[in-house]
Amino acid sequence: MNSNNLSHLLSRRTELLREARLANLAFAYQAMRDFAARVDRARLQGRVTLKPIDPDEERYLVTLTAHDVQQSRIEEHFTDEDLVVFADVLGYATGHPDHELMFHIDQLSEFVAALRADLIHAGVELDEAPAQLRLPG
Repeated sequence: MNSNNLSHLLSRRTELLREARLANLAFAYQAMRDFAARVDRARLQGRVTLKPIDPDEERYLVTLTAHDVQQSRIEEHFTDEDLVVFADVLGYATGHPDHELMFHIDQLSEFVAALRADLIHAGVELDEAPAQLRLPG
């Protein structure tokens, strides 16, 4: 019997949706850990505003704007590709993927902690070994 036939997939729909949610949560957690570690190593601090892509506003790239530190310090540590992942992960973590977010970049550990708590609550065993996910930059 083919395990990917329609009735089999439909019977497993709830389980597959749960697995997909957990996989997205795990990716968000690992990516956010990587970003937080990068921010710590670079000693970046202060308020930033993250704006997602918004063609209606003629914004075709994700932007991360520094308010309390030189913009060049932010640009030195994040590529355009990084910012797309960052916006996706923060959007997922906050439940607001299309919203502009202002936060203190040196407090990313709060997002990490919230994602970690969600994973633990879902019964996921965390491997706290060094990150296996490698983001560009």
